[in-house]
Amino acid sequence: MEQEKNLRERQEQREHETLGKYASFADESRGRERTEPQCDIRTDYQRDRDRILHSKAFRRLKQKTQVFLAPEGDHYRTRMTHTLEVAQNARTIARALQLNEDLTEAIALGHDLGHTPFGHAGERALNRITKDLGGFRHNEQSVRVVERLEKEGMGLNLTWEVRDGILNHQTSLTPATLEGKIVRLSDKIAYINSDIDDSIRAGLIKEEEIPYWLTDVLGHSTNYRLNTLVHDIVRNSEGKNDISMSPEVEKAMFSLRSYMFEKVYTNPVAKSEEKKVEILIEQLYDYYIHHTEELPSEFSALILLGETPERAVCDFIACMSDRYMVNLYKELMIPKAWSVLGTEHR
Repeated sequence: MEQEKNLRERQEQREHETLGKYASFADESRGRERTEPQCDIRTDYQRDRDRILHSKAFRRLKQKTQVFLAPEGDHYRTRMTHTLEVAQNARTIARALQLNEDLTEAIALGHDLGHTPFGHAGERALNRITKDLGGFRHNEQSVRVVERLEKEGMGLNLTWEVRDGILNHQTSLTPATLEGKIVRLSDKIAYINSDIDDSIRAGLIKEEEIPYWLTDVLGHSTNYRLNTLVHDIVRNSEGKNDISMSPEVEKAMFSLRSYMFEKVYTNPVAKSEEKKVEILIEQLYDYYIHHTEELPSEFSALILLGETPERAVCDFIACMSDRYMVNLYKELMIPKAWSVLGTEHR
């Protein structure tokens, strides 16, 4: 008599019964770097999703800049809200295409774990500082977070498919799975449209200023544009071993991205504080290179295990939230006022 399957095995069986032929099946994963017993309830991809969600790096995303540095207002996106929007768009597409929603969600939740404080300004600063060491790219740092930095150097031991999707979520790269390709497009869909929404809220642009030949194709509001883009991907990818958009919609989306670079991403009003961010990061990096003994224990331990001081300091800075970095800078670089009790200074 065949032994009764546990809950995980039944879920894996249902994947084969309900998902499309091009889906990534959890029981066919290429596995983890370190072999470990499987959960009797969750599939491997569900487990990866939960590990990312409960990681320290994920929690720090709530205090990391998306586009606007320290904006005044409660409704501007942070790196965490961006990540959640990517995950929701990606899950919608994966479900419609009968692909693995759990794998898609895990990749989406982990894709920006390695992002610096203060958004791309922070990334540019670290990339310039470390250019002789190979530079800094947040997608590679995200993989380093889940492989090396989380859990006191043990990493999260995620499956190969999740790590591949995290590494290859940028435009110039190609994920190995369709689920990873969904996240790659969903990332762009999310940040272009949410950045428009935040820019309108900030008064940098107006909806009616967006070129009509773009809005006629994509829609005249954030909601309509999201709907257009998600539907276009589903229509053009259904039944195919690829994830793609129609030429007209894809051209309009990338043209809208170019418009945002011109009007927002390089706008001197929105970006006026970024030079300060670069100076702040440069000075903190220089300080800790010369005072590695003051690094937190989890980063000084990296040096004891063979990492270079430059790599450990870079890891420490990249892990910081915006608020932590500013407070640390004040603590290290700004003189404190003092007085002697009972003494009046004249």
